[in-house]
Amino acid sequence: MTAHKTPDTFIVFDQIDTKKALSIIIGVSVVALVSLLWILFFSADVEHNYTWVSKLPISNVIFNSLSTIFLLLGLREIKLKNFARHMKFMIGAFIMSACFLVGYVIHAYFIGDTKFMGEGIIRPIYFFILISHIILSAFVLPLVLSSFYFALSGKFKTHRKVSRITFPIWLYVSVTGVLIFTILRVFG
Repeated sequence: MTAHKTPDTFIVFDQIDTKKALSIIIGVSVVALVSLLWILFFSADVEHNYTWVSKLPISNVIFNSLSTIFLLLGLREIKLKNFARHMKFMIGAFIMSACFLVGYVIHAYFIGDTKFMGEGIIRPIYFFILISHIILSAFVLPLVLSSFYFALSGKFKTHRKVSRITFPIWLYVSVTGVLIFTILRVFG
């Protein structure tokens, strides 16, 4: 039983077995992570003359910033018990994060990673932010997909439990993504 009334149109995954859904979520997350690691560490940068690829980092900052805004608006709406608006903002945050991920993968495929050249106190600060961002970003996809599955299947008690873990990690990864870009631009 749910603790609140929600439109039936939101409950679309209630017939899918939880173990099967979580297995699919973990499988998709592992494939995404392994693919990204392969692109970053084992593939050579690809020769190209696409000028739009160099503009992807700023697009990614915009996507991460919008994701952060939607996450915070979604939090506000759930605190106001406006479940339909909460869901819309969280879907918006998911779409913006997905756009970021696509842009990041394309940029990594064509350009590779960006070397940090800053020195002094900013160097350990940058690497602390970067390493924590990378580690937590590996957990974001399965957590976000699990949160969405539990919400869309009407398992709101479990959704709340998972989302209490998901939300701060997702927010941290979104905010630090913008911060990493900014530090790279300022300290080259």
